[in-house]
Amino acid sequence: MSDINEMNVGVRWYVAHTYSGYENKVMANLEKIIENRGLGHLIFDIRIPTDTVIEKNGDEEKVKEEKKCPGYVFIKMIMNEESWHAVRNITGVTGFVGPGSRPTPLSDAEVEALSIEEAPQVKVSFAVGDEVNIVDGLFEGMSGVVQSISEDLKTVTVLVKRGSRNMPVELDMSAVKSIG
Repeated sequence: MSDINEMNVGVRWYVAHTYSGYENKVMANLEKIIENRGLGHLIFDIRIPTDTVIEKNGDEEKVKEEKKCPGYVFIKMIMNEESWHAVRNITGVTGFVGPGSRPTPLSDAEVEALSIEEAPQVKVSFAVGDEVNIVDGLFEGMSGVVQSISEDLKTVTVLVKRGSRNMPVELDMSAVKSIG
């Protein structure tokens, strides 16, 4: 890789490919190597882009971090022989993203698109057509089938069986719990 030094285009973001599930280990090991070898002047930042997801089930909310790009670690660095070897020789790293064995920096547009900070995404534990229990309000203790979920994920319309008819009832998301 003697042409690595010729590829130096200044401080840019590069993407290292890792074994699945090794992203955090690679990041921790690289941080130790930077500190131990004094490579802070070559490697400036390491990121594993994640989304914050809030899963709702009735009043219960679980906050989870989901990786946007599993199997990849983003590294802001000056590409030269020393920095290339430091990253490439970490256990779990399979190589850099780029044609052949040539690491390719991300364009400014790609960096901007990846680092957009979004509001946490909300996921519900049920979908249209699923049977749910109503745990709050006038229809508490009854069950029904989800007819629709509002776009803002604040309300849900449930078809509740009343006699021989199904009655649509709009409820707050926290008043409904999935069955099972």
